[in-house]
Amino acid sequence: MIGIPFSNAIGLFDSGVGGLSVWREVARRLPHEATLYVADSLHCPYGSRPPDEIRAFSQGIARFLIERGAKLIVVACNTASAAALEALRGEFEVPIVGMEPAVKPAAGQTRTGHVGVLATAGTVAGDLFRNTSARHAAGITVHVQVGEGLVERVEAGQANTPETESLLRTYLQPMLDAGVDQIALGCTHYPFLLPAIRRIVPTSVAVIDPAAAVAQQVERVMVQAGIEAAEACVTGHRFFTSGQPEVLADMVRALTGRETRVERVKWEDGELTELRQP
Repeated sequence: MIGIPFSNAIGLFDSGVGGLSVWREVARRLPHEATLYVADSLHCPYGSRPPDEIRAFSQGIARFLIERGAKLIVVACNTASAAALEALRGEFEVPIVGMEPAVKPAAGQTRTGHVGVLATAGTVAGDLFRNTSARHAAGITVHVQVGEGLVERVEAGQANTPETESLLRTYLQPMLDAGVDQIALGCTHYPFLLPAIRRIVPTSVAVIDPAAAVAQQVERVMVQAGIEAAEACVTGHRFFTSGQPEVLADMVRALTGRETRVERVKWEDGELTELRQP
């Protein structure tokens, strides 16, 4: 049974720890809101999986979150947003906020007319990315790069190693050579690569992390729906993973400076269920 601090919580999910970059901004902007976070690390990364499979995972996680009191769901994963956002909004009554590659701000701020997008294969292949680019980047050259292997390095705790920096350089240098002055991060794992990215990208090039804008949208949607928490309410944060709890716990500790209990969940017949501790 979910305790009082977690009723009417904001639910967030990702294929792994990457969505914590969004969770961090939501928790910072909305300190009076409780949260539930699911990392589907068993199936990480989502980027190379078929859209139907990602939709099924997303629907199962959404049901899990709503059963535990989620009043709004944040699809804190660009690939899942591309594959499942429309299906989730058609199936569930709670508001659902997704991720969108930050092509609009990049196109609006560019001085050179060239912007870069670093994303997963699943994100750039989706209609959401194509429609966003067509709508907001008319007359702008968008240089797209799939960051193969980057999600796995973040999940392995290797975001700031020489090997990861070398891999990033192979992805970013062609964009820089093409004259981009804006680089949009199209995966929620990628903000954890920012220290390495900053060592590669000159200060004249803006790197856009959409997490803060997503947190702002969450607040806007809750106010419009009248479901925001009272400032005096008691809040808490609950974390679940279908993978190894230590991976998620280490990342939460790095972000908050506090030890956090991470609960195990398992997939069973397409549904996500809690693993009861002995």
